[in-house]
Amino acid sequence: MATTIFWASFAAVFYVYCGYPLLLFLLRMVVRKPVHKAAWEPFVSVVIAAHNEREHMETKIHNCLDLDYPRDKLEIILSLDGPTDGTERVARRHERHGIRVIHWPTRTGKAEALNRALAAAKGEVILFADARQQIHPGALRELLANLQDCSVGAVSGELVLLDRLSEHNGESSNAVGIYWRYEKWIRTMESDIASMVGATGALYAIRRSFFTPLPKGTILDDVLIPMRLVLRGKRVVFEPLAKTYDNVACCPEAEFERKVRTLTGNYQLLAQLPDLLLPWRNPIFFQFVSHKVGRLLAPHFLAALFVSNCFLLYGNYLVLFGIQVAWYLSALAGRVMARGHGVDPVAKPWVLKHR
Repeated sequence: MATTIFWASFAAVFYVYCGYPLLLFLLRMVVRKPVHKAAWEPFVSVVIAAHNEREHMETKIHNCLDLDYPRDKLEIILSLDGPTDGTERVARRHERHGIRVIHWPTRTGKAEALNRALAAAKGEVILFADARQQIHPGALRELLANLQDCSVGAVSGELVLLDRLSEHNGESSNAVGIYWRYEKWIRTMESDIASMVGATGALYAIRRSFFTPLPKGTILDDVLIPMRLVLRGKRVVFEPLAKTYDNVACCPEAEFERKVRTLTGNYQLLAQLPDLLLPWRNPIFFQFVSHKVGRLLAPHFLAALFVSNCFLLYGNYLVLFGIQVAWYLSALAGRVMARGHGVDPVAKPWVLKHR
């Protein structure tokens, strides 16, 4: 029994992180669905939901105003969700430039802030963005070209993580940056074959007519909105030429909170859209189960792998057990070292930031 559990758990973990990407790579060589792009200049509403973003708001407004797009076909909506740090004052200073500010005095969450913004938006296309990242001037045109394909419901840009410690601020090569490049590789292949599982929240676009209000408390709007469209038979595609830039997380605590938020949001997604687990309803059931559900189950498989290995302490199993122990001890050492530098990577894991 222990041997069966060990190898079944090992196979599951291997498939989620190695087997699935390899299978996508092989499938893309056989099945590829090109997007039929065309130049297009509709009226666009740029929607940014923000809480306490005074530090970034001024720069973000100028970044949006500098997009390579006709100003008379662009509106910028800042939906402020109960800010307490002066974000509203910064935003109000730019109303004379045509910036629309929707201020809600109490915090209700990002989903409600987006609902308020979309209720006021006039654009035929909605461009979702976050306050912190900087959008490349030509990104909007690249995204819009994809929406001219009638099979496309949403199009995601590429988030480029920069190393804030690098002399030239180049793309990050630390663990987070490497993992993110691995994730983008998977998303690119999913998009080429059929559809991405979600979008990059920092930069994605949909047609306004496709939007329906988000349930209050939604954590991953950038997954729920695209997956609703997938269930309607639309594709969610990746556009690597539409870039937005951000720095890697400042500390382990920030990255840990982001991971907790993502995992919690994925569990919530299953409750919000249970049809995603039905292969006859979900056109990308294979991708969804392999990419999202597999990641949710991976910790359980890892636990089963370790526990079953405890009953197999001989031969090669003993070597594998030693590797696992060394792996977990290195993670524990990393946590201790982080706390020694004044950073607690597991501080307040229940805090889910609406950004």
